[in-house]
Amino acid sequence: MADTKEKPWQGRFAGRTETSVEEFTSSLHFDRRLYRYDIAGSIAHARMLGQQGILTADEVEAIVQGLARVQEDIDRGAFVFEAADEDIHMAVERRLIALIGDVGRKLHTARSRNDQVALDIRLYLREQIQELLAALTELRRAGARLARRYFGVIMPGYTHLQRAQPVLFSHHLLAYDEMWQRDQGRLQDGLKRLNVLPLGAAALAGTTFPIDPALTAEFLHFPAIQRNSLDAVADRDFVVEFAAAASLIMVHLSRLAEELILWSTAEFGFIEIADAYCTGSSIMPQKKNPDVAELIRGKSGRVIGHLTGLLVTLKGLPLAYNRDLQEDKEPLFDVVETVLPCVRLMAGVLANLTVKKENMARALRGGFLTATDMADYLVTKGVPFRTAHAQVGQTVRYAESKGQELAELTLAEIRQFAPVVEADLFHWLTVEQSVQRRTSPGGTAPERVGAVLAAVEAELGLAGREEETGQS
Repeated sequence: MADTKEKPWQGRFAGRTETSVEEFTSSLHFDRRLYRYDIAGSIAHARMLGQQGILTADEVEAIVQGLARVQEDIDRGAFVFEAADEDIHMAVERRLIALIGDVGRKLHTARSRNDQVALDIRLYLREQIQELLAALTELRRAGARLARRYFGVIMPGYTHLQRAQPVLFSHHLLAYDEMWQRDQGRLQDGLKRLNVLPLGAAALAGTTFPIDPALTAEFLHFPAIQRNSLDAVADRDFVVEFAAAASLIMVHLSRLAEELILWSTAEFGFIEIADAYCTGSSIMPQKKNPDVAELIRGKSGRVIGHLTGLLVTLKGLPLAYNRDLQEDKEPLFDVVETVLPCVRLMAGVLANLTVKKENMARALRGGFLTATDMADYLVTKGVPFRTAHAQVGQTVRYAESKGQELAELTLAEIRQFAPVVEADLFHWLTVEQSVQRRTSPGGTAPERVGAVLAAVEAELGLAGREEETGQS
């Protein structure tokens, strides 16, 4: 069955488009969400055409008012989309022509759908990145408040998921703040390359009309305009960059989610996730499942998959525009609609998290967490580090055979393996002293962590020590 609607490009064709082809090529069902950006870009384009004398002032006024009516119709759900429209650009143009007549047909002067869609995506993504930056700021605030609330609480630090050395819980949380700062930095850096106006490239070679892209850029708040028309219509690097940055955000969220899931188990018992962020079991009445954290962890694969898909779509495309590029929008939209709620929900999880300090304290016993401190102590007594390492290893093996901690051995027992040890060693073997001594830059000593936390709080506009209620 052939379609009976005439397309804007129909002049070249003698026959009609098959309905199956029309359905297959249409992007309207997903790109209609771009309507506000499409209309904003069209208004700016029309005004530029008027300034350049390509359209009359009356024509510009009619187009701008007509586009405003189209947006109002879509906003209130009164707009009737038709499959024959193919995409949001043609839907808006069709309705504009219906409203104002042939003047509406002049809007597309000096413009192609190729540079039009490139503009729409940039406008959309620019706005979404600002929302994501704000969400990351709120996530960082939640993390910083939690770090302040439990400042001074000590927990086991892990390598290979084995207890390694004692660290401040706040220090552990602030490691994620470092990740989130980098996430924000990547998004902000990507905005520099995204914030380039592609309009003026037309289909691929520019236009013969005396346009002024710099004026359009001013209307739309773009600091730069495209320098190569071929690249302008074919470039989707900014989409890939965003998907890559979003993938890293999801990786960071997933790592934290994994720890929260582990820490909330009876085996760890370090934290309790608020009921509002958990669900139950349909058969086991006792269950409290960390489903929000688990779903965040699971959705990371979805975002990473979209990044891979975008790269594969782009890798074989010759210049300039190819219809394959229609496949950029669904993954992009899904990335945005996945990462934003994940960031916001994780902020809620952290804001309502309870830390079980007593359980963390109990976990500090076992694992010989101050063994490195003993090695450092021996170095201060003149023992070469590798020798000290071996002596402590032998001491650990002996203590393990007796089911004791290093600090529970007698001085005589320790001297069997480390002859230079004096009674002052036992001061070094407390977890509190272990943490206090790590004053190297970036270390877990309270003075270092406190300084970093204060800097983060200042950046985020937080009150600092006024929020500290859980210090031990």
